[in-house]
Amino acid sequence: MKTLPDNPDLDHLRRQAKDLLAGLRDSDPTVPLAAAQASLARQYGFRTWTALKAEVDRLRGRVDVADPVLAQRIAVLFGLGEVTGPLRSVSRPDEVGRRWALDTDRGRWSPRTVDDVYPVTDGEADTRFQEAAALAGVTLPAPVRSTAGRVVEEIDGHRWRVHRWVSSGPPLAAPVSAAVTREVGGVLAALHGLRLPVDGICPWNARPLSSASWEDLAALAASKGAAWAGLLAAAVPALAELDSFDDEPTSEPVLCHNNITPGNVRVGAGGRLVVVGWEHASGLPPEWEVAAALVTWAVDPAGGVNAAGAGALVDGYRARAGGVPELGLGTFRGSATALRNYVSGQVHGALAAEGVEERTFADRAIRHLLAHLPSKATYRQLLRELARR
Repeated sequence: MKTLPDNPDLDHLRRQAKDLLAGLRDSDPTVPLAAAQASLARQYGFRTWTALKAEVDRLRGRVDVADPVLAQRIAVLFGLGEVTGPLRSVSRPDEVGRRWALDTDRGRWSPRTVDDVYPVTDGEADTRFQEAAALAGVTLPAPVRSTAGRVVEEIDGHRWRVHRWVSSGPPLAAPVSAAVTREVGGVLAALHGLRLPVDGICPWNARPLSSASWEDLAALAASKGAAWAGLLAAAVPALAELDSFDDEPTSEPVLCHNNITPGNVRVGAGGRLVVVGWEHASGLPPEWEVAAALVTWAVDPAGGVNAAGAGALVDGYRARAGGVPELGLGTFRGSATALRNYVSGQVHGALAAEGVEERTFADRAIRHLLAHLPSKATYRQLLRELARR
């Protein structure tokens, strides 16, 4: 589920809806803006555009402001200059930590906590990856090392890292237009072309990280009185399908972004794509990341496939790399395993949520997640659409 930023901007939502409209019109040129608005609202976990706008009104102006001492310590540790404004939250905490914004006399910066990165890392490998990607022409917020040369610094028990702030539009939403997915394909090819070595495939994508069965999780949710326990029980067959991919040979894994989703890409100056969210960078066979990108960029939450968007992504990859990794049903295994681990984590997180605000958000998120699980049928349709080209 997409998450509204702190102090959300209705104009950004309108821009997101217009961007989404372009993707929807790849499949049906008659789709009206109201349909894109409704689709976007559902991606945020709301039934209608009106309900989403009401939530924006409720949250407008809401930000957390950190202790000025913390802002100063971050600025000193990372050599950011003299602090000229408060350290303000940008979004609610995510699976990694929380993003903030800080202004100094040297510009705007994006500090964030990285307390829960998996696998645990000191950030060195993904920072070198980002630096190499930038040299290869990928636009991204430049990572900042501390004055001691480290990527991550610990402050009061929290792990912090910093990027330079890059102005851009809001995150994109699927299905994305073919014009954009072609650029995404080029970005993926550029990253894979770096051929940065890794020790192996990221565990998050390689195997289930929990031994609990879906039936056990559904029973646990029911025992705790979760309002969505019935939805989880009904989703067990779809979730079990995520575990049903056979092991197949893969190409040699390389360092990949491992999270190039519409939520981690914005349109920046000159129409260039700005890629964020590098904290999950890890080893994958290139074909696994291409398959995952096809699912997140060319499939809408209801399971509809944007054939033009899927084809354009592959074309963009081919134009940059000179070819495309071989794709088959097995290449979606990494994406399916990652989703399986994500759902399991979200279920446990929702059951542990405390306070009315957190429980309301968790309830909305888990309902949306369980209602929009992809299937092997979706993967097969993607492959059929590509085969027709």
